[in-house]
Amino acid sequence: MTTAFPGRWVEAAGLLLGPLLMLVGVLLRVDADGFFPAQLAAFATSPGRISLSYSAFVAGNVLLWPAVIALVRRVWVTQPRWALWGGVLVLFGLFARTFHAGVDHLAFQLVDVQGLRTAQQAVAASYSAFHVFHALSFAIFFGWVVLAVGTWRARVLGITGSVALASMSALPIGVLKGTGPMSVVAAAGLCVALVPLGVRVLKDGPAPRWWAYPLALAMGTAAVLLGMAG
Repeated sequence: MTTAFPGRWVEAAGLLLGPLLMLVGVLLRVDADGFFPAQLAAFATSPGRISLSYSAFVAGNVLLWPAVIALVRRVWVTQPRWALWGGVLVLFGLFARTFHAGVDHLAFQLVDVQGLRTAQQAVAASYSAFHVFHALSFAIFFGWVVLAVGTWRARVLGITGSVALASMSALPIGVLKGTGPMSVVAAAGLCVALVPLGVRVLKDGPAPRWWAYPLALAMGTAAVLLGMAG
C-alpha cells in the first residue's frame, strides 16, 4: 500500500494538515454570527483575520483529498462498496465546498470595491441562484457518514474515530457560513479521526531525502508567485 497513489507523504500531509487547517479556519471566525451579513461585516472590520480564516478553511478542505484516498484504500481491502460510495460522495462534497469558497472570495472583494452595504445586498439578491454544484449538497452531508460506516466496518479507525469522522456531516453547508457549535464539533472530530492516522502513516517508512525539503519550499514559493502574477 505504501507505493500506491498518491504516496505516503502526500497522504500524511492531507491527514495531518487538512483537519488542522479546517479547525483553525472555523475558530478564527468563532465570534461572528453564522450568516452572511455578519460574515461580510466581520470582514469589513477585520479583513486580515477573516481572510486568514476562510483561506485556512479552504486550504484544509482541498488537502483532504489525499486523506480521503488514504481512507478509501484501507477500507477497500474488506469493504469495497462502502469505500467506493463513501469516497465518491466525500470527494464530490470537497469539490462543492471549494466552489463555495470561490463565491466567498468574490463576496469579500465586493466589500472592498463596492462597500459593505452593497456587498450584502448583492449576496442577498443572488444567494439562492442555481448552480450545478448546488446539487452536490447531499454529497457533503451523506458522504462522511457513509465513509465513516466503512472505516468502522473495516476496522480502519475504530468506533471513536469513525463517529468523529461522521460528525463532519454536521459542518454547515453553503456560502459565507460562520462558526457555530456544530462547526467546532465537526472540525475537532475530523482532527480526532484523521490526525492519529496521519502520524502513523508518517512514521511508516523512511524520511525523505534532505533535498526534498528545500525543493518543496521552492516549488511552493514559485506557485504562490505565479498565482499572484495572474
